[in-house]
Amino acid sequence: MNCKNCNNTLKASQKFCDECGAKIIQNRLKPKVIAQQINEQFISIDNKFLRTFIDLFRQPETVIVGYINGTRKKYIDVLQYFAISLTLAGIQVFLINTFFRDALDFTPEFAKAIENIPEKNINPMAGLNPDFFTKYQGLIYILGVPVSSLATWLVYYIFANKRFNFTEHLVLNLYYSAQIIIITAVFSILFLVTGMNYLIVSTILGLPTFIYLAYVLKHVFKEDFWNTIAKFLIVMAFYVVIYFIIIVIVFIVLLFSGYFKI
Repeated sequence: MNCKNCNNTLKASQKFCDECGAKIIQNRLKPKVIAQQINEQFISIDNKFLRTFIDLFRQPETVIVGYINGTRKKYIDVLQYFAISLTLAGIQVFLINTFFRDALDFTPEFAKAIENIPEKNINPMAGLNPDFFTKYQGLIYILGVPVSSLATWLVYYIFANKRFNFTEHLVLNLYYSAQIIIITAVFSILFLVTGMNYLIVSTILGLPTFIYLAYVLKHVFKEDFWNTIAKFLIVMAFYVVIYFIIIVIVFIVLLFSGYFKI
């Protein structure tokens, strides 16, 4: 018998491949088998998803540093965890667009302010509406990961030891981003059920996400409170600068492509 994933020769009694670590599947796909896999991965108390979610709050360094150092069986793989978070974000967008359309409207004051901008000027707010953020939310999340990774990598490369390379900072930020996306998706729906505006909900959820990033950095890099705060503030500054540069480049490209009318 050979492994179906790497073609390694296996013994009949093996449950996992000793070459690639894949679980040996001998049963045909049936509803019972699918239900069992779903239960193992997401529903049972002792499942990887719940363990990963809880430990990213309790001891994020165990999940993140453990993955970087090669411990990758206890918790969900970082890319799989991020994919699950994007799926939940997609469900959030679907529910908002289907049941909470009114929550996407700008406040009257903000909408009026946009309307008062003369159309003869370049109006970067033209065409800006909450639909843009919900429609491209997944893409925004994905593009945000390398930006935040670059920010944390630069700060800890310049001002601290060079413990992790850029790819390892990608792992840190993927786990962090996935955790934030999951929390945001779940709480957005809970808040919107109460009739709150989407922009207000996003603002409420914004502050805790930044606090959580500082918490993750402190646990991963094992620094004291004030060193963590100092580096966190520099990370935020780098983050803003990188995004500003990206926005300027995009604006220039759109300007020369004729997207804006002067």
